[in-house]
Amino acid sequence: MIRRSRTKALFYINVVIVCALVGYKAYLNLFEANFEAVHTTQVERLHAQLDDKKSFSFAVVGNINNSVGIFERKIIPMLNDSGVDFMVSAGNAVSGGSEDKYRALHGTLTHLKMPYLLTFGQHEYENFGSFRFYEHFGPHFFSVRTGNSRFIFLDSTNKTAWRWQIRWLRDLLQQQDAAHTFLFTGHPVLHGRQDVLFDQKDDYLQPPEFRDQLLALIREHHVDAVFSANISQYVEQDRDGTQFITTGGAGGLVLNNDTSFYHFVKVSVSEQGVTTEVVPLMIGQHPIFKQLESLWFFIYSLFYVGYVNFILLVSVLTLVAMKLYALVFVGKNYYPDYDLDPMPWLQQPLRIAMFTNNYLPFIGGVPISIERLHRGLEATGNATLIVAPRYRDQPAEEDHVLRVPSLLAMGEKREFRLANIFLRRIRRQVRAFRPDIIHLHHPFWLGSLGLFVAHRLNVPAVYTYHTRLEHYAHFVPLPGMLFRNLISHALIKRFANKCDAVIVPTYSTEEYLRMIGVKSSTYVQPTGIEFERFQGVENKDIEALRNRLGIGDEKVFISVSRLSNEKNIDFMIEAIASLKEHTAIPFRFLMIGDGHQRERLQARIDDLGLQDCFTLVGAVAPEDMATYYRLGDVFLFASKSETQGMVILEAMAAGLPVVAVRSSGIDDVVRQGYNGFKTPENRDQWRARVTSLLEDDTLRRTLSENATAFAKDYSIEQFAGDVKEIYATVLADKAKRSAPKPEAAAEPGA
Repeated sequence: MIRRSRTKALFYINVVIVCALVGYKAYLNLFEANFEAVHTTQVERLHAQLDDKKSFSFAVVGNINNSVGIFERKIIPMLNDSGVDFMVSAGNAVSGGSEDKYRALHGTLTHLKMPYLLTFGQHEYENFGSFRFYEHFGPHFFSVRTGNSRFIFLDSTNKTAWRWQIRWLRDLLQQQDAAHTFLFTGHPVLHGRQDVLFDQKDDYLQPPEFRDQLLALIREHHVDAVFSANISQYVEQDRDGTQFITTGGAGGLVLNNDTSFYHFVKVSVSEQGVTTEVVPLMIGQHPIFKQLESLWFFIYSLFYVGYVNFILLVSVLTLVAMKLYALVFVGKNYYPDYDLDPMPWLQQPLRIAMFTNNYLPFIGGVPISIERLHRGLEATGNATLIVAPRYRDQPAEEDHVLRVPSLLAMGEKREFRLANIFLRRIRRQVRAFRPDIIHLHHPFWLGSLGLFVAHRLNVPAVYTYHTRLEHYAHFVPLPGMLFRNLISHALIKRFANKCDAVIVPTYSTEEYLRMIGVKSSTYVQPTGIEFERFQGVENKDIEALRNRLGIGDEKVFISVSRLSNEKNIDFMIEAIASLKEHTAIPFRFLMIGDGHQRERLQARIDDLGLQDCFTLVGAVAPEDMATYYRLGDVFLFASKSETQGMVILEAMAAGLPVVAVRSSGIDDVVRQGYNGFKTPENRDQWRARVTSLLEDDTLRRTLSENATAFAKDYSIEQFAGDVKEIYATVLADKAKRSAPKPEAAAEPGA
């Protein structure tokens, strides 16, 4: 346990480090003081120092790459002590063109005790860095005349058209106003005499026409030296009296050999001429450890482009290593713990707090399921507290419900309530209830509050997965495909994995949860139904309802559903229109339920001429539902958003065979050819099954008897008893995990 606690502590320390470093990068971008046109200030400093001098010196560095370890800590002190008058970067002063890289470079350059100028190189151009260079330092190509020399900076990245630069350079060189001319190109103009590891064609000045015309101008106007960077070598070549120097050792990656090493180039200008000297960084290489030290500097350069990036990289790699360690070396048991004894909790009454985003009098599968569970638990001596939204027409007295006022109501009839979860009295009253377990029925809002309260009270949280959220994308103010394909599944996975156990109504639903990555203990438990109530309906009540609805000898199809898009009612309307054309047997379709799509669906029924056989009944009181079910001959269903389809079980309890569209909540309830039929979402196949039950009385009676026998096993009493056993198992598991571990037995002789 101690070892695990230390590992968790190390994990969270790493998380804090990563967050702090990411925050530091954000700070560099958002809160550091702004800087712009730095070259203007640097040129003024150059003029102040050199305009009256004919002798001076400057340093040329290449590939700084934001290096703190090499450039800032090692080379800058050498430059400050070298006596040079100013410094020039030949390119790649930053490791990338992002804002934080430029800000980090600016902070590094403040350690210099001399003016400096930067060449616009390949790394300055990357990641949309060209506009940042222009804003923070100045133009991509420019010229400076100071002392007796001219310094010319070209854009070798192709950001600026090379033909324009050649024209500008020709006009500039024709002025002949300086004793010495130095040119900086970023990309090397010439290839070195030795091969460069991993170099590419684009590492050198492109296109060839640019290079050829530039070489012609250099030869014609006797340029003293051309400096560049972009490769990690020191290369010096002489062509027609001009020195071409590539310097790539001010930071970043070097191989630490004879041509690739840390260095800067010192250039001395006097009346006698121009001399250059390479100044290496003395790294104290010992002959015996030459290869090992070379390898170290390779790794050092590869990762050490600044303390921030290095520590960030190490922290991320540490997190990855810890994750891999947990996956590979920490033993896992993928089977349930069968050594649990739930009897102590089964033999005593429990106190259960339930959190739900909707409840009676709102009619829906979730409220009805919760109400049945409450009644079954209370009947066996348990106590329940249901935390639910407040409704206008709610019962006056309901001691077992804690009603929460709404922040707002949504839906055409304001049936969806967004409860005010921020009220402190909710937590206070739940704490006073002293729950043994908290049961959550939604993965957000009041469900999230219930999970928070469970963690604060240190009691187990059980979540029932009632609803396929991906089918409710039309209710969410987000792009439909984003919510349907990503957010809904991620929300379920995250919430379920924070709970101690998850109850699902069917095995197909359990399979879905495993597929999206839910690892919490899962229990398959279908919702119970009031089986006996469907058997107690009297024939006179059925006949009275038939007469009231004006139904004669027609066969009656029943469906129960909220009138909403996810219930796929349009599919049934179109299939019934087709059925009417293919059968001579009269029938009536009673669609029970209400919702925001009622007017649109009624218009569709009217357009298809189905007014005489397809009726939107509207909402029916729960106490009258058994009579409506018993009035029917067949139950029809097309929704694909169910996790169980509780109305299907109710229909079976009333003796109705079922024809439904195959989906996760249907497969485990409808047994093909036994108590009904399930088809793909194909109108012709679905209609064919409906036709067979409409026209074949013997088949319909057989499936009706089977449906009644099947539904008998789903009584409320059985449902409540099974759920309490789940509660007891979860409580036993939590007690076992919370119990102190027995001390290891002392060794003999200790």
